[in-house]
Amino acid sequence: MKSSTKDNAEGKMHQVKGNIKDAVGKMVGNRDLEAEGKVENLAGKIQEKIGQIKKVVGE
Repeated sequence: MKSSTKDNAEGKMHQVKGNIKDAVGKMVGNRDLEAEGKVENLAGKIQEKIGQIKKVVGE
């Protein structure tokens, strides 16, 4: 698997996990879990963008 494809897939996975943690944190009133979800979601978006950049560059 290409590095760019791997980054895109992993980035999307982290976004989904982050959204789930964020939602569960809101439901149960756990601010730490909610914050952790937001951070993981953002990290996933960044990783996905890195994959897109690698694809354009040709890695």
